Amino acid sequence: MDARTEFERLRSAETVDPAEVEALWGELPTVEVADILGPWRGGDFACGHPASRLLSKLAWHGKDFTDPMAAKPLICRGADGALQSNTDAAGGGEASLWDVSFRGEVTATMVYDRMPVLDHFKSVDADTLIGVMNGKLAPYFGVPDLYWFWLERDR
Repeated sequence: MDARTEFERLRSAETVDPAEVEALWGELPTVEVADILGPWRGGDFACGHPASRLLSKLAWHGKDFTDPMAAKPLICRGADGALQSNTDAAGGGEASLWDVSFRGEVTATMVYDRMPVLDHFKSVDADTLIGVMNGKLAPYFGVPDLYWFWLERDR
């Protein structure tokens, strides 16, 4: 099965074992910061992580990587329908993009300004990424588990 087919299967599944996403992750190529610049819409895999409920409550739309030094991790839809960066929910800040090693591979990574949390990215194809939130997650979500999500270019 190719990566795109497996991605679509996992994205559409009612429940997903995180190990399945992790297995796909292991097969995907890394990306550089320059490869992922621009706006992205996102979602997550149905792994049951508490971050999923929080993002749903925030009306999370995606991320904006227009500037590597001013990345916006929580682009959310406001009550008026407009998209905005929700800095309150991101620990009072936004983020920056760096090439960081994760599990022995250097890949584009979003480093949150005010939380000890990193989002690492790999490419399904030119317009689709899988992301994994890593770091000290327990204080924010009550569990230390990795949080698996996806992004697609928002054109």
